[in-house]
Amino acid sequence: MTAIPHAYPIDVAPSDIDSMGHVNNARYLSWVQDAVVSHWQRLAPAEAVAAHLWVALRHEITYRKPAFLEDEVIATVILEKVQGARAFYETVIRRGEEVLAEVKSSWCCLDAETMKPARLARSVVERFF
Repeated sequence: MTAIPHAYPIDVAPSDIDSMGHVNNARYLSWVQDAVVSHWQRLAPAEAVAAHLWVALRHEITYRKPAFLEDEVIATVILEKVQGARAFYETVIRRGEEVLAEVKSSWCCLDAETMKPARLARSVVERFF
């Protein structure tokens, strides 16, 4: 199965810039969270989106180049696999063809009512591939 990539445009805001004049490293993680949630909301059926929440368990980030104010930045998200209540994502953040950062992350799906880990139905997972 081939994963359906999701391109998430990022607006670099003045508040993203640190004392060194480029985007603060911590902002990349916020971008990844926003991009992954956007991917979920775009491809999952509305009833699954309403019934589930996502919590990040782990991020492994490799910074390649800095981003600056007014850069046109895109985060491309790919769901690599789902195991039980866990989902594993790869996100690549680019400015044009330049890779700014690569992020491997794992997430836990929660039942929105009980806040306990929840497995996704196979039919929901298949929508991402």
